[in-house]
Amino acid sequence: MSNQTVRLAILGSTGSIGTQALDVVRGLPGRFEVLVLTAGTRVQALMKQIIEFSPELVVVKGKDEVESLTNCLDASELARRPRVLSGRDGLVAAAAYEGVDLVLNSLVGSIGLEPTLAAIHAGKDIALANKESLVVGGHLVNQALASSSSRIYPVDGEHSAIAQCLNEDRVDKVRRLILTASGGPFRTLERSKLSEVTPEQALNHPSWRMGPRITVDSATLMNKGFEVVEACWLFGVPPESVEVVIHPESIIHSVVEYVDGSALAQLSNPDMRIAIQYALMRGRRVEAQRQFLDLPGLSRLTFEEPEYEKFPCLSIGYEAARRRGTFGAVINAADEVAVSAFLSGLIAFDSIPRIISETLRVHRFESNPSLSDVLSIDSWARQYAEGLVERIRSGGV
Repeated sequence: MSNQTVRLAILGSTGSIGTQALDVVRGLPGRFEVLVLTAGTRVQALMKQIIEFSPELVVVKGKDEVESLTNCLDASELARRPRVLSGRDGLVAAAAYEGVDLVLNSLVGSIGLEPTLAAIHAGKDIALANKESLVVGGHLVNQALASSSSRIYPVDGEHSAIAQCLNEDRVDKVRRLILTASGGPFRTLERSKLSEVTPEQALNHPSWRMGPRITVDSATLMNKGFEVVEACWLFGVPPESVEVVIHPESIIHSVVEYVDGSALAQLSNPDMRIAIQYALMRGRRVEAQRQFLDLPGLSRLTFEEPEYEKFPCLSIGYEAARRRGTFGAVINAADEVAVSAFLSGLIAFDSIPRIISETLRVHRFESNPSLSDVLSIDSWARQYAEGLVERIRSGGV
């Protein structure tokens, strides 16, 4: 691969992954050109990025945000004014934007699926941080990849670690993929106390600084369940070959165990910019300013089995990895509704897995859903989960 400038589209540029990606861009001057930026409602933050990076295209949530951003642009003295689009169609256009080499999809939720597919159909490489693309529509993504020149470079630290350890090795030589998990803030909390957990406590992750939904998902281990599904699609392995191990220090990010008994692990300090940079550089390593590992200073690395009864969301993830079909769309939608309700103080922390399980139980399963089917079941699951939230609030569940 040449050292030519990589032209980027960053979907979700004002979120946790997006802002860290722009830190990577700043730290590697001359290696990247930002052509596209997208944000939801954070117009002021987006405007600062526009002034700094001069993109050709920007996308915001809806007409209110378009009006607000247009007013900001009118009042600015930009040498190059970007084109402004909005909504789902805008995100799809951003992902397929002509001239872009690599799309960083760091959108949160199932809204990221269609842009991922659009990027693949347009032949763009993808740095994938939107795990929902694979949880909700992994079969659609893999079908699209089969007839495209696109490649996916995972941004999740665990899957980036696996990709680095595999280094193009065939998965038929792999015995297990071992995903590590910090265990979240409630690893040592008694199960009976989970109903008393507050949103503030759930958002206080011991190792990582992330967006609110993924932080709560890490506390319930739903995020790790999603990562099991993601690993199966990314690396073509069955769920029986994916193991989750609790590793509170968050230094080993994943392990690949081979059939000959060898095991390769990827280690680094808990800094998402390392995985982001590896993905943006499409698997190439370049020097960067980082805090490097101090092995003698680590003192110890510990490992534990997950408590599946205490954290049932992990089992739900494995079930979705086995069943596939519409399971992923349902657990993602129900989880998104439940997490939002918990953060709003409407339900208890331990109601999150109850809502997901009940929505799964009653949904009409389809084994090979189309994109239209996936979007339809996503909408149904959200409505059903919202109804469960109301029933819980009224004491009916």
